[in-house]
Amino acid sequence: MIAGLSIAIAQINPILGNIAYNADLVRKALKACAKADIVVFPELVICGYPPEDLVLKKSFVQQCMKAAKSLIAESTDVPAYILTTPWSENGKTYNAALFVEGGKVKAKIFKNNLPNYGVFDEKRIFANGPLPEPVEFKGRKIGIAICEDIWFEPACMHLKKLGAEIILSPNGSPYHHKKREMRLDVVTERVKETGLPLVYVNQLGGQDDLVYDGGSFVMDANGKVIFEAPHCEEYVGLIGDTVSKIPSKNAEIYDVLKLSLKDYIRKNNFPGVIIGMSGGIDSALSAAVACDSLGPDKVRCVMLPSPFTSKESFEDAESCCKLLGCSYEVISIEAAMKAFEATIPNLSGLAHENMQSRARGVVLMSLSNQTGWMVLTTGNKSEMATGYATLYGDMCGGYNVLKDIYKTKVYELSEYRNTLSKVIPERIITKAPTAELRENQKDQDSLPPYEVLDAILDGLIERDLSVSDLIEEGFDPDPVHHVWKLLDRAEYKRRQSAPGPKITTRAFGRDRRYPITNGFLK
Repeated sequence: MIAGLSIAIAQINPILGNIAYNADLVRKALKACAKADIVVFPELVICGYPPEDLVLKKSFVQQCMKAAKSLIAESTDVPAYILTTPWSENGKTYNAALFVEGGKVKAKIFKNNLPNYGVFDEKRIFANGPLPEPVEFKGRKIGIAICEDIWFEPACMHLKKLGAEIILSPNGSPYHHKKREMRLDVVTERVKETGLPLVYVNQLGGQDDLVYDGGSFVMDANGKVIFEAPHCEEYVGLIGDTVSKIPSKNAEIYDVLKLSLKDYIRKNNFPGVIIGMSGGIDSALSAAVACDSLGPDKVRCVMLPSPFTSKESFEDAESCCKLLGCSYEVISIEAAMKAFEATIPNLSGLAHENMQSRARGVVLMSLSNQTGWMVLTTGNKSEMATGYATLYGDMCGGYNVLKDIYKTKVYELSEYRNTLSKVIPERIITKAPTAELRENQKDQDSLPPYEVLDAILDGLIERDLSVSDLIEEGFDPDPVHHVWKLLDRAEYKRRQSAPGPKITTRAFGRDRRYPITNGFLK
């Protein structure tokens, strides 16, 4: 890329707010990259990304700067590096990249273009910096552009005009299922405009409902990707001439689900997870992700049968747990049901169905209280969209790995997981889904077939189409109107749901923010 310069990247997994831990990660990476000339870290590595309103606390920024200054002072026998941190000057706080060489800050680059859309709201916490200028290093001019500054033309073109020979870009770019292609398209445009090679370094790790999938890469001046770091794995080292194998889309999503859950549990210090195991596909896939990411010894599956639970559900739940190697137990809710029936007059219909779900929620949360293990809730995006879930019942829990996964994708991911080793019994995948809250109940008594439902939801949510738009596309008006009403009415439930990893381009909460009180019907 630039003759005589060796560049290393540190695709590492910080813990947001754990400044001492993150500073140690930087030290270890610098030691591992001792033979490099420059080491590039992801965006805001000192504090983790996104720091959100922590930045509004002066003490937080001060501690970040103190840790950064300490690192800089001790950096006399390590390669030059780009240290990323919140940084305050003249009464303003910036998203900064510090070029450190020989124990001193040689240049400060402040992020110019602050994103304020989708999952980003940096304009409310940071001040805009000026357009970046190149840094002189070993007779070369190095351009540094932080994340959003490469998504649009001005910063990179400014660096080119001032003589930059390469662009190094620290990033905090969260995953969604189209993101890799978007990143490549954006960098291709910048390379085409400037004629400069670009090194893209991304953060790794789960942070609440965001997942940073790594996938750092290098594009040469001809627009060719000459290096790509692994997806969902740490990479610390020199840039080579190898491109990591690109996983299939379902493998990619499954890896993101694993990373999100592993980091949520690890970073929040939970000893393990508890899952209400129903014998259905959602709990089976959730258990598979949990076992694969945490280990079977940290997964406790509990079957909570009622009089409506079928023999097949018992068999399927137990069989799945045996295949996964995790614990399995049965705790009946029949006594709790009888107590509720005796306590609440005329308990019947939907209220009786939801009571069963809430009884299960009470048991699971009580087990969580006893052990400190977190309840992993298992509802999918199709259910969350339509409100086909019970508040304080099956929505109980601290995290939900399937929150942004449509039901049709749940089936695809289950089949994908079984290609690695069969852990989800075939009958779980092929049988008709049911909540088993009344005799002979099936999901599609209340909802359109999932293939139809998910296609409608894709239009209403992912593409922001109206009811009339979908009808013009050829959808049957009745299910479209029905699904729209369900989607609108369930907003209050979604506000009370557990966090879960963003997978689609329009995740509830982060991307799709609709009012609860809403008179707009179409």
